[in-house]
Amino acid sequence: MDIPFEKTLAEILRWRVNKNPNSIAHKFGERETTYREFDSFANRIAQGLIALECGPDTRVAFLAKNSDYFFEFLYGTLKSRTVAVGVNWRLAPPEVAFIVNDSKSEVLFVGSEFFGLVEQIKKDLPHVKKIIAVGDTHEEWENFVDWRDAQKEEDPLIKTLPEDDVIQLYTSGTTGHPKGVQLTNSNFSSANIMATYGYYRNSFAEKSVNLVCMPVFHVAGTNMGLAGYVFGCKSIIIPEVDPTLILELVEKERIENTLFVPAVILFLIQHPEVGNTNWSSLKTVVYGASPIAQDTLEKAIKIMDCEFWQVYGLTETNGAVTFLSPEDHDPSKEKLRSCGKPGHGAEIKVVDEEGKDLPVGEVGEIVIKSGNNMKGYWNRPEATEESIVDDWFYSGDAGFFDEDGFLFIHDRVKDMIVSGGENIYPAEVENALMSHDDIVDAAVVGIPDDKWGEAVKGFVVVKEGVDLKEEDIISYVRTQIAGYKCPKSVNYVEQLPRNPSGKILRRELRDPYWEGKERQVS
Repeated sequence: MDIPFEKTLAEILRWRVNKNPNSIAHKFGERETTYREFDSFANRIAQGLIALECGPDTRVAFLAKNSDYFFEFLYGTLKSRTVAVGVNWRLAPPEVAFIVNDSKSEVLFVGSEFFGLVEQIKKDLPHVKKIIAVGDTHEEWENFVDWRDAQKEEDPLIKTLPEDDVIQLYTSGTTGHPKGVQLTNSNFSSANIMATYGYYRNSFAEKSVNLVCMPVFHVAGTNMGLAGYVFGCKSIIIPEVDPTLILELVEKERIENTLFVPAVILFLIQHPEVGNTNWSSLKTVVYGASPIAQDTLEKAIKIMDCEFWQVYGLTETNGAVTFLSPEDHDPSKEKLRSCGKPGHGAEIKVVDEEGKDLPVGEVGEIVIKSGNNMKGYWNRPEATEESIVDDWFYSGDAGFFDEDGFLFIHDRVKDMIVSGGENIYPAEVENALMSHDDIVDAAVVGIPDDKWGEAVKGFVVVKEGVDLKEEDIISYVRTQIAGYKCPKSVNYVEQLPRNPSGKILRRELRDPYWEGKERQVS
């Protein structure tokens, strides 16, 4: 493989365009774009950002569902040496405003579905000097295609560096304030090299067909898209997960590679058309980010009849740092509940509270050293110093190694809930619950859910004499935070279990729901 991984992403695209100018880079709906055309669009966006006086390291935000326009935008930022900020479109308006303001984004690209949201908050975005409408026209904001096509076509040829930030993706915060994860050119080089020894080894190649269906505000969606261009694939991009559409495209476009979270795998194998779908083109399915039931996994492997790779990683590690290979998906090996072994170039340890290595079989915090590890948290030096110590990233996840070197995730040190691939921190949801005038105390845990892996469950203490209905609590919380973070159910309790120092004993609330189940996390 002759890919110059040591180069920056902008440089690799130039190399790819010279090598395969007329190959299809991506397809969105019926719109196909060659690598030469893609490069031209990226050049125009870069020139447009430069014309707006967005200098190196300036943040520019994108709030829209997946499309080919996102990747034009992303490579436009790469070529202008600005930094893309992926904004989760599932967030509530105050959460979107926080990310745009925290990143100090000077330009905001917004999809038509979210025009109303941005109209609500635009007066509260002091750093934004231009809003660009994506996918439709807006009476006030310039249209993306019109703005793009009005710019110069020449490549600005700005020198880019391995340590330059490529994209800033926000993780859920333990106190309700998300943190911007800075991922660099070198992080993506490392991730792509690592993956060539893993799930890319037999499938990713020039003109292979790659499905990008996970959201691009997540590292999974961004990585699958970027890998497609690095490896010279044809990427089929869809706005969001749609099981019916995915089944159609697998057959129609002869999809070869994709990444699903377990909830999507479950949706697909339960779909009434799954048995009528021709899966013969599919070579590789990568999955991870949340729990998956073994019977679901075994059914999917039988139906799709391709290589399955389980991965473990975080936004802070630019995605996957462990790999469970197809050969290890044999149930008789009893490794399906593991997340595999460290990837090429990654070192992983399990340590105690003092940072000392723990022996095989003992549970401790998972720490990771890898070229994938983020540069840091944007404008959060203290959080960065707490998380990265001597180049080791402290994941907040608890696990252990078995005698064969396979990593098993045991629990989460920080009580994080993973529902349908989304990370949810109890403290954020608890703060939203506690903001209700009639709730005096609250706690949140994750409980088993067949569809999503985990579901958010709330426990509340309400004011004496108040009749507060469950549905009213959930509706209220939806006005405060994103819908996917809200409790799916609420229990009423007289008091919450706490230790002598006052800390909520979430395990006491959680354990009854997990009795007889293994908390499998991928």
